Amino acid sequence: MTILNRVNSPSDIKKLSKLELEQLAYSIRAHLLETLSVTGGHLSSNLGVVELTLALHYCFDSPIDKLIWDVGHQSYIHKILTGRKEQLKTIRSFKGISGFPKTKENEHDVFNTGHSSTSISAALGFAKARDLKNEKNHIISIIGDGSLTGGMAFEALNNAGSLKSNFIVVLNDNNMSISKNVGGLSKYLDSLRTEPFYTNFKGDIEQFLKKIPKIGDNVINTVRKSKESIKQFLVPGMLFEELGFTYLGPVDGHNLVDLIQTFKNAKRLNQPVFIHVKTKKGKGYKPAEENPAKFHGTQSFELKTGIVKATNNQETYSDVFGKKIVELANKDERLVAITAAMPEGTGLKSFSKIFPKRFYDVGIAEQHAVTFAAGMAASGLKPIVAIYSSFLQRAYDQIIHDVCLQNLPVIFAIDRSGLVGNDGETHQGIFDISFLSHIPNLTVISPKDKLDLIQGLEFAINHNGPVAIRYPKGKIYECNESIGMPYTIGKSEVIYKEKDIALIAVGNTYETVNKVYKKLKEKNLNVTLVNARFIKPIDEELIKELTREHQFIFTFEENVIDGGYGQKVQYFVKDGCENNTIIKCFALPNTYIEQGSITELRYEYGFDENTLLEKINDMITNTKADKGEV
Repeated sequence: MTILNRVNSPSDIKKLSKLELEQLAYSIRAHLLETLSVTGGHLSSNLGVVELTLALHYCFDSPIDKLIWDVGHQSYIHKILTGRKEQLKTIRSFKGISGFPKTKENEHDVFNTGHSSTSISAALGFAKARDLKNEKNHIISIIGDGSLTGGMAFEALNNAGSLKSNFIVVLNDNNMSISKNVGGLSKYLDSLRTEPFYTNFKGDIEQFLKKIPKIGDNVINTVRKSKESIKQFLVPGMLFEELGFTYLGPVDGHNLVDLIQTFKNAKRLNQPVFIHVKTKKGKGYKPAEENPAKFHGTQSFELKTGIVKATNNQETYSDVFGKKIVELANKDERLVAITAAMPEGTGLKSFSKIFPKRFYDVGIAEQHAVTFAAGMAASGLKPIVAIYSSFLQRAYDQIIHDVCLQNLPVIFAIDRSGLVGNDGETHQGIFDISFLSHIPNLTVISPKDKLDLIQGLEFAINHNGPVAIRYPKGKIYECNESIGMPYTIGKSEVIYKEKDIALIAVGNTYETVNKVYKKLKEKNLNVTLVNARFIKPIDEELIKELTREHQFIFTFEENVIDGGYGQKVQYFVKDGCENNTIIKCFALPNTYIEQGSITELRYEYGFDENTLLEKINDMITNTKADKGEV
């Protein structure tokens, strides 16, 4: 019986000796590695916070004390310690436990997270609510150094210092977000890592001064008041002290004794406390230590070697995007590429190496990325901003106010549009059509396959205005029927033209819709197949033509139904056409969609080939029956 088997709740940890805690850390790493080598998941970030998580649960009383994890992909150890170690094998799978904190999953998950830089704001909200309710508990935000680059984190730090409420920020400093951290804050934290003496030195020098007869206390008071004092010179955490926090650290994030003592010290301080904890991403597993980015979010792998188990290694949409913009950049020196801490994930790694002076990783700062691009575009450059769909939501005001209002030629390369899969609700890219397609001046396109994506990027580069080009995660589709029709703004691509039934596919739905088309043709039905291409502006001329010759128009999109492409078609037909054409929108429900494989989720929400075909057949049959045509 391993020591991990004795731990089923945080209260069990408090009964352990320091030696047993060390043994538990080892056992947790073994359990984590054994499980994730089979299931895949966020490995390196969790290996790095084993001791930190143990110390937090040892010193604080969850869920009375609130542990709020920034992003939350590093909360697997927290889940193990709060009664979910057996469920870990279901993590990020359909109907399994989430890879992020989830309030409806467990009482110890006190705040849902999945995006970065939110935990300090949330923790401060918890703290002020506690104060107003006259409660006595501790609030702890755990944030990574990558997340600290997000502007929202500094907004919260600034507010916290002025409110002076009692709460704790724990900085998990591993010098990584997903890729290596960039920017001035990262360099500042590098300097802090080299100054571990301050925590002890601050107390030592005050004790020394107090021993000086008569003048010691006066010197201490003078030093404390002086803005140009030795504190300015010696305090490694001066930035956080100036914001109103008591800075503790840096602390070795893998030394349980030091962590526990630091947290106990912090609990005694009735004020904002900032604890700087230095950890190693991938700690305890050599392949993850040597390549933490590879094991940030990994598929299943061979435990002994760290080699990811056989995959298809097929070309992805991100791959094609990355290759194409390198080609375009060779032809156009105005083209620059911007990402928010995702050079690998968005396919920009090659661009960054070939054009290092034209590549900008701004860190986890999507708002800044968009307005930074706007400034470049206003100066005559052609910036491409590559961001995941679910993260672009964070820069909504900047898209409207800084780019589209000025009609600036910024290209938004929106990766992971549509269903994403195992990361669940916080990462599904199912809202971008709705939140982008009503913005004036913005053109929105959604290519159906590889050739269409390549042509779409060429169009976007040459278009004199902002363009959003959205494409899904994963293996790229190559359609045998691709006709390569040149891009003309607002014009759809008609693949097959007949009458009676029209199928209009948006983006990656085309692969499934093409299969539905072939099944309908097997029934000797007359069917038109259209690749929508343009979500904004829609092809009004084509839709008018379709309503004159088709009894049914079916639209398909991996987006919530409200504000989607299908509704735009419905509204246009209602207002601009005089006919009885039936418009049916196949889209996702207006809900948050849980984790699972994309195949499982499409089946669950009726977006698989067979379900769509059944619904279409039923609708055609019922309509004909109502008209007495059967």
